[in-house]
Amino acid sequence: MKADIKFDPVEGVSVAIVPEDSAAVEVGKAGWLVYLLNHNRFALDNVIVSSNGYGLDAEGQIVRTSTLRHHFPELAAQSALPIEPIDPALFHLNNQYWVSYYVDGQIFDKKFIFVPDSIVADNLISIGLLGREGVLHS
Repeated sequence: MKADIKFDPVEGVSVAIVPEDSAAVEVGKAGWLVYLLNHNRFALDNVIVSSNGYGLDAEGQIVRTSTLRHHFPELAAQSALPIEPIDPALFHLNNQYWVSYYVDGQIFDKKFIFVPDSIVADNLISIGLLGREGVLHS
């Protein structure tokens, strides 16, 4: 049962959204790419990332994007992995990345939610693992 599964806190794992010209979804517009970062000194196994967006549009109507799921057999220690491009037209929504992975047979699980309008140039910081700037959620 779910109550029998021990969920330790997630540490050393984060999600970043980074300006990336090659990820542009429309000619002439800025592109952005989502990365999963492992700051730990050990690899993450059987990584699953589920992403979706939800919130309200300009008219106050409920909006929900498709759910995308990604599987990666391993994320090496102190490395980053591109997950997916993200369209700037979705930045006004909550953008959720639900990350699950195993370390030594123990499951870890965390939701990273970028709140509406948090993915902006004013929130860019230097991200060491990527060697560039982006919006980081830990």
